[in-house]
Amino acid sequence: MPETAAKPQKRATAAPKTVGKGKVAKQPVKGLKAQNKTGKYTPELAQEIFRRISMGEPLLKICRDETMPTRQAVYNWCGADESLALQFARAREEGCDAMAEESLSIMDDEPLAVFDEAGNKRYDPGSISWNKGRAEHRLKLMACWNPKRYGTKLALGGDPGNPIQVEAQIESNTYLAAIMKNVELKKQVAANE
Repeated sequence: MPETAAKPQKRATAAPKTVGKGKVAKQPVKGLKAQNKTGKYTPELAQEIFRRISMGEPLLKICRDETMPTRQAVYNWCGADESLALQFARAREEGCDAMAEESLSIMDDEPLAVFDEAGNKRYDPGSISWNKGRAEHRLKLMACWNPKRYGTKLALGGDPGNPIQVEAQIESNTYLAAIMKNVELKKQVAANE
């Protein structure tokens, strides 16, 4: 009988890998969801990204979703198409406004209250500090993204939109009188020496 090659065995599916204390490692995504990580442009996908940016969500967080492209792919799209770049800039401006409103609501919300043994209400200083940090971080991020609108730069000169103008009012009679008085005093000092 002729020898036949053995059929290759079917690949056994491996059990999910664990990452310490029973947590299961993230498995690679298969199928339709994984296609967007390649950076393939679709108008619907771009509009979803711009919508989320305009709500104040950072691009890095958006691109961590399995159905979204990488950050570099989004920047490549904007670099290749000027209308997409304008939409991205507009979404970023709207996102900054949303973050400013969120920062305001963070500071307006009442901090975590605790009650002591006597029933007196006190505010948790850690909660106050944490909320202050959250609000300040958003403001600093907005100043980086849109320095003209949210930055704190104080321009003293060189700003073509707002040049420095110096105005001086000199009354020549008073100035001349002061010079004459100074000369007269010098003459008196010289005469006394």
